[in-house]
Amino acid sequence: MKIIITGSLGNISQPLTAILVKQGHTVTVVSSNPEKKTAIEKSGAIPAIGSISDVNFLTHTFKDADAVYAMIPLSFTEPDLGDYLRRMAQNYAQALKEAGTKQIVVMSGWAADLVKAENVEHLFDDLDASITIMRPGSFYTNFYQSIDLIKGRGLLGKFLTLRYSGLWSLLTGKMGLLMGNYGGDDRVVFVSPADIADAVAQELVLLTKGKTIRYVGSEEMTCNEAAKIIGTAIGKPWLKWVLLSDKEMLQGLKMAKLPEELAGALVEMQAAMHSGKTLENFHKSQPKMGKVKLADFAQEFAAVYHKK
Repeated sequence: MKIIITGSLGNISQPLTAILVKQGHTVTVVSSNPEKKTAIEKSGAIPAIGSISDVNFLTHTFKDADAVYAMIPLSFTEPDLGDYLRRMAQNYAQALKEAGTKQIVVMSGWAADLVKAENVEHLFDDLDASITIMRPGSFYTNFYQSIDLIKGRGLLGKFLTLRYSGLWSLLTGKMGLLMGNYGGDDRVVFVSPADIADAVAQELVLLTKGKTIRYVGSEEMTCNEAAKIIGTAIGKPWLKWVLLSDKEMLQGLKMAKLPEELAGALVEMQAAMHSGKTLENFHKSQPKMGKVKLADFAQEFAAVYHKK
């Protein structure tokens, strides 16, 4: 099959490319970074350098493809997250329609149907194609974004150090926490990008009919259980996942200078996770869990953490 992969050589697209190349497919990888051209070629794929904001580029790239994996990278600089996601989704839908692609896998989020800014899945409904909407849980790799927070560095870390300094000093004598307006004993499905890549690879070659939604997860646990696994790996077994109010979370994100619309969307998404609605929807779909455990990822996380 001729398969197009967007997302450059990111956390999902890189292992996905490796799987599909190994299976003997002709794989083209889309990247906006010309410097990725050599790495893409070394992976056994064909580079297509251009932006998903360019509909003509996408249409040309998708032409004659048997299947396309479409993902929209999260932008922390766009002032309006919802508008950005809608524009990129519309670009994909237009290009896929003009190219006549019949097998499409769209990366979404497990709270996409609950968060207004993320809800762009319907923009693909009018395509005459088989479409799988992927709704993965919370990525293991999201923990990388918390390294400065765990070490007590950065604006968000300073905000939390101030917020919890007295109590935390008594408990641990040093900074060491994760945070969010979900956390504590909230149960969450975490997922490895490698397990997502396996699931996407399966959907790209299934050639099913109609539209389906597939949830993907690797392991379910409470946030504090996850924090303990990560903390133990980095020598901080006391690591806790502090549950903030929506107001506190929004204040912290604004202090970190995130655009207001993005900050609001992130708070809304995490509020849906705290409510348990995302987990409820996940269980209703009865997905098969992946193979990669958080403890396995924690060793990779520790190596990166200690280099920072």
